[in-house]
Amino acid sequence: MDKIIFTEEFCQPENLHPFTLTRQIQDIRIGILTIREKWERCLGLPSFDKWEDDYKDLDRSIHINKNMGNDAFLMIHGNVLPTPKMIRTISKLKNGEFISVNGNTGIIFRFTKKQVIEPHSIKVSKAITIKENVKALQYPWEIFQWNAEAIHQDFELITSKRKSQPVSKTNTIIGSSNIFLEKGAKVEHSILNTETGPIYIGKNAEVMEGCMIRGPFALGQNAVLKMGSKVYGATSVGPYCAVAGEIKNSVLFGYSNKAHDGYLGDSVIGEWCNMGAGTTNSNLKNNAGEVKIWTPRGQVNAGHKCGVLMGDYSRTMINTSLNTGTVVGVCCNVFGAGLTPRYLPSFSWGNDGIDRYEFDKALTDIGNWKKLKGKKLSKNETSILKHIFEHY
Repeated sequence: MDKIIFTEEFCQPENLHPFTLTRQIQDIRIGILTIREKWERCLGLPSFDKWEDDYKDLDRSIHINKNMGNDAFLMIHGNVLPTPKMIRTISKLKNGEFISVNGNTGIIFRFTKKQVIEPHSIKVSKAITIKENVKALQYPWEIFQWNAEAIHQDFELITSKRKSQPVSKTNTIIGSSNIFLEKGAKVEHSILNTETGPIYIGKNAEVMEGCMIRGPFALGQNAVLKMGSKVYGATSVGPYCAVAGEIKNSVLFGYSNKAHDGYLGDSVIGEWCNMGAGTTNSNLKNNAGEVKIWTPRGQVNAGHKCGVLMGDYSRTMINTSLNTGTVVGVCCNVFGAGLTPRYLPSFSWGNDGIDRYEFDKALTDIGNWKKLKGKKLSKNETSILKHIFEHY
């Protein structure tokens, strides 16, 4: 049986800070699905991660060596989004061949243990070149910038040859019937506009009464859009999230809350985050100039609009005002007067950048938030958080 092995090598995961502090690139959500889920669905194969010899090498990591068994493997760059043309080309690949896009470096390799020269090194014999505009994530703001196209592609992938659950007649539908409700989804007395993109409501998710949704929009499994919310596309709300207020062109990965009024726009929110009531971000500078974002390698221009990029397990107090292009690290407790700084390091306590979250207290608080959604902090999560606390 063929298997997928994702690799972050040559993908510069550090540029996708803070989201790659706690996950591999392939586990970033863009559109309805994560990059890993897209490839697994497209190819119908299980996936694993290449052993990269770092703190994120956990249960799914595979050593590439002569003892890999008799399977054939597809090693795929973790930041590449699949396309139909790539999938068709992969089906024709032979062992030892790789796919090159527009004559550049290879991004997909097919091999068996016979092509392994030494640990983590394989021999390739032939490049198959395709000409296509392939999207490979380089920076975190591309997640919301590319989200519209990603929702369209995922919607087609997920709903092809399937029938939606019926949409209640209490709703007002504008545009085509490009709406898909999974089993157990509830949508009542809301306005659903599909003129600018599809609307996908996941299994057991709920859109409460009085919501106004303009696609493209995705609401993940068991997620809730609360009463009277206003959502502009392209927005993706991951599984088990609870959201409300005004949201525009944003991605919430999963298990996070923006459960009250306030504005979230052109932003990416990691997992297990909570935005206090009234929290609002700016996504446009007062002079309408270019927004420069903090990265580990210095400031990078993100375009005219960028809101907040918030790492996993971070939280804001009520009425927090998030500055344009703010980067919040992992496990930050954000509070204080006035606008936030443009960068808050991981485990920040408050806005001054001086005090740090005590590690044991941080774990206790994360555990409390997880209990609210019936989950527990795992050993793997604790190990990753410990490394981030000690090294970032």
